[in-house]
Amino acid sequence: AGGRAWPRGRVRRLGMAKRKAEEISEAVGSTQWPGETTKPGEPPLVFRLDAKCGRARASTIRLPHGEVLTPVFMPVGTQGTIKGMSSEDMQALGCRILLGNTFHLANRPTCELLRKCNGLHNLMQWRGNILTDSGGFQMVSLLKLAAITEEGVEFEDPKKPGSRMLLTPEKSIESQNDIGADIMMALDDVVSSVLEDKERIVEATHRTLRWADRCIKAHRNPDRQNLFGIVQGHLDPDLRDFSLKEMIKRNFPGYAIGGLSGGESKDVFWRVVEQCTREKTGLPENKPRYLMGVGYPLDIVVCVALGVDMFDCVYPCRTARFGTAMVRTGQLRLTSREFASDFRPLEPGYHGPLKAYSRAMLHTVVTREPVAAQLITLHNLHFMLSLLKEMREAIRNDSFPDWIRQFLRDFFPTATPPPCPRCPPRWVKNALDSVGIPLDDLFDWSPGNEELPDMPKDTGGGKETAAGTKPDGSAAVAASKVVADTEAR
Repeated sequence: AGGRAWPRGRVRRLGMAKRKAEEISEAVGSTQWPGETTKPGEPPLVFRLDAKCGRARASTIRLPHGEVLTPVFMPVGTQGTIKGMSSEDMQALGCRILLGNTFHLANRPTCELLRKCNGLHNLMQWRGNILTDSGGFQMVSLLKLAAITEEGVEFEDPKKPGSRMLLTPEKSIESQNDIGADIMMALDDVVSSVLEDKERIVEATHRTLRWADRCIKAHRNPDRQNLFGIVQGHLDPDLRDFSLKEMIKRNFPGYAIGGLSGGESKDVFWRVVEQCTREKTGLPENKPRYLMGVGYPLDIVVCVALGVDMFDCVYPCRTARFGTAMVRTGQLRLTSREFASDFRPLEPGYHGPLKAYSRAMLHTVVTREPVAAQLITLHNLHFMLSLLKEMREAIRNDSFPDWIRQFLRDFFPTATPPPCPRCPPRWVKNALDSVGIPLDDLFDWSPGNEELPDMPKDTGGGKETAAGTKPDGSAAVAASKVVADTEAR
């Protein structure tokens, strides 16, 4: 159009994508999405609280594409795919719900294409559930490229300089309806959690409510797609309380806690979460509670104790692409030299998808071979999904406080009972004290002690060298075989 010359490769890719969408649409032949499980006359979300242990909850959320067991971590597939993973990989991991991003999906592959193939489930051949972000977070992440008004937010696509896209509450919902998400998020006016402009914070809190009303009115599939409201209010307890009360009045099928994990102090972070999950004055007991953008294991463990059900974050996948594996003692930066001759598995007693791979083998390929990012992503997602599954079982067994105490012992092995010069982050103690999980006897909390980081680093201490492997050299042999098999494929 307008004499613009399109690169042949791009034209070819767009043509192939459209043909694929049309093939899928013809194959589906109906408006029912693959794997739909809701019964006629049943609402698209049925929430069942299975067990409580203190404030921690284990629940079952019945959605159009199957049941989701909570607490749950939801991997982020920004544009309809988890980087390096197929839909079949995610199903094999036991994932039942993942995320897509409305802003990015609307730009690529476009809502027009998604309409042709009857939604994202069909395009990516995913039989599980999908939750879509409204696009509101991009108001913070792309702030320099955005202009925010009462009508909506106008973005410049960072990949298309000079282009403009107006995202209104109505357009966000229209896009999410086209995407076919099982859970959609209302568009909210998001401000940075470290912003100090009180006038702008108040404006955003009130505008989020007005936009929520416009989202409710624009939603055209309430019988098969769920619209969640997002509690805002920044770090101000009064504004949070106001937003809580107003959102609850609107009777959404579920609620999210937004506006956090943006650089605020952790001692403030946990207090906002606690306020939003507090009995009687917090979010409803009989509906899902989703904490947006939180993905560090320590943060999730504490927030499950506070009463949160659902979490998402790009961290496990993004850090995998930089060669970092998540383990029960924090993180292994496999690019480090100390792992060059470490023939142990990723962690003791490990039975995950990389059980045949030594640290040394992974060290040789990280950041050098494309397969490494895929392997470590697979491991990190298995780690997160398994961690949340363990928490669910502990809640159901009424042993969650004991589980947390053991988790913290493992996560911070260099912190011990007194006397010890170091301790876990003090915000963790304060948060767990508030829900009756004591830690005084586990660590030395003396004033002046060094606080360990939220994501401690496993330095590979006590590693086995080649001389320390089993007599048959099984660890090294397995690693060599994996490398050979990978190269052969």
